Amino acid sequence: MDTEGDLVHGSWLTTVDADGAVRTAGLFAALRSAHTVRRLELPVPTMLPALLRQMLLPVVLDAIGVPRTRQEWAERFNRGRFSDVEVAQLTAYLGARYGDRFRLFDDKRPFAQVARLEALSGETKSAAQLVPSIASGNNVPLFSAVTEGDELLLTPEQALLWLLHAHCWDTASIKTGAVGDPQAKNGKTTGNPTGPLGQLGVTVLVGRNLFETLMLNTPVLPAGLDPADRPQWAWDERPASLGWKSPASPEWSPRPAGGVLDLLTFQARRIRLIPCETEQEPRVHRAIVSAGDRLAQTPEWDPHTAWSHTAKPKAGQPRRRPRRHASGRSAWQGLGTLLALAVPVEGDGPYTSVLLRQAGDLRAEDVLPANYPLGVEICGLEYGTQSAVVENAVGDSLPLPVASLLAEDDWLRAAILECVSQADQAGRALDHLNNDLRRACGGDPLPRDKGQRPSSQFLHTLDATMRRLLGGLRTVGEDDDLLERAQVAWELSVRAAAVGEAEALLAAAPPRAVVGRVEKHNGKEVVYRSGKAAGIFYKKLAEILPRLPGSGSDNGEAAA
Repeated sequence: MDTEGDLVHGSWLTTVDADGAVRTAGLFAALRSAHTVRRLELPVPTMLPALLRQMLLPVVLDAIGVPRTRQEWAERFNRGRFSDVEVAQLTAYLGARYGDRFRLFDDKRPFAQVARLEALSGETKSAAQLVPSIASGNNVPLFSAVTEGDELLLTPEQALLWLLHAHCWDTASIKTGAVGDPQAKNGKTTGNPTGPLGQLGVTVLVGRNLFETLMLNTPVLPAGLDPADRPQWAWDERPASLGWKSPASPEWSPRPAGGVLDLLTFQARRIRLIPCETEQEPRVHRAIVSAGDRLAQTPEWDPHTAWSHTAKPKAGQPRRRPRRHASGRSAWQGLGTLLALAVPVEGDGPYTSVLLRQAGDLRAEDVLPANYPLGVEICGLEYGTQSAVVENAVGDSLPLPVASLLAEDDWLRAAILECVSQADQAGRALDHLNNDLRRACGGDPLPRDKGQRPSSQFLHTLDATMRRLLGGLRTVGEDDDLLERAQVAWELSVRAAAVGEAEALLAAAPPRAVVGRVEKHNGKEVVYRSGKAAGIFYKKLAEILPRLPGSGSDNGEAAA
């Protein structure tokens, strides 16, 4: 990358080709050869949606246009690459039209930054404030090899990625007051929300290569893009009547998203990267991060999140709100949300993302073949203490049979959700067994929010099996017998894992658990002893796994 940080032609993006070769490329080269790029090499899972939304997708959508029909989407997808005409459009877009706006260290219009941004205090801070995993201010990760007193030198490539990441995921901590920001008080700005993605449970569809990933994350818009909808680098083309502040100035405003391009490139912060010269090349060692635009509300057409649907919302609240991912759970444990293709008829419930519903529609029209290797990547950040610090990161990926996304045909979807439910029920049965054994020993049940539960190890044991199952179901077609055999095999795996955990719990119980003890509940005496607890567990396991006659009942009798 040159001294100006040319993002169009500089080698800043690390890619992995289908043959495993690792290369570096600029923005234009990566898009032109997107069909040969298997995946992007990025430092953290939360970086993928940041890069897709803040740069790759809006460049493609604005340069080429969005498909207005599923047929148009199919024509693009089936070509398997950008056509010569589309490459020419990208060339013009990243050349004469906007090429000079993709420079990281430009004096007048640095990419995704505010030129000459200054803090009211006249001070700058370490570039570590851009990286959530490094100690900075109140954000002090448990495991960080760098302290706030250490100087962090980011390469231009690293600085760009963390710049985009900050616009999407930055914490809600107090921000530096900027010169020229009339809303800054006492040298700071308070009341900041997290970055827009920090309020979502982000779900990204992944294909066999970068081109297919871009297409899978491209929504079909019958009306096309609104002419007033412009990405952040073309902010000067937005109608003045909107009254929105320029993202290239220190001023900001709370406002709605003006369209897909505006939403994807939303500038939630005002940032300036400050480089220094080193023996190798320029490094970013300081930065200013100030308050930026505040998204009034996540629109229901945001493509990268699932939703919580509320039948009777409170006054002033939307009917749907973004649904966040829960930490400590694999992606497949949340399939009930990912496969919720219809709005709950009664009551509250989940509703899947725009893009997953679109993928189901494309499968229904045979645009996506039944055996297409669709992947889903989920990610999110968990914040603590008024969302001012990052406490945990969520990231996972899994294969997903596209046939399970067919809205009008739920046979495969029902089977997958049954498998997920069986794992969940068996895990709860193990936790119940553990609590009964604790009572039999004279102790108390494990508190709901403390301690390591047997279900955690059990679900971890099943993780690889579930992923193999989902991968195998991509090719099940309409073969009911094959699906039934797959479910039987799954139940065998569930039983083996559950019985293994149960036997370990029973073996660890002290002799006094055999005799047990009596407790009073609601005026009734209840006996807790290991034999009775085992019998209840094995009976419950047999009910959970109906395809396995006598599921574990002999074990229960022996234990008793």
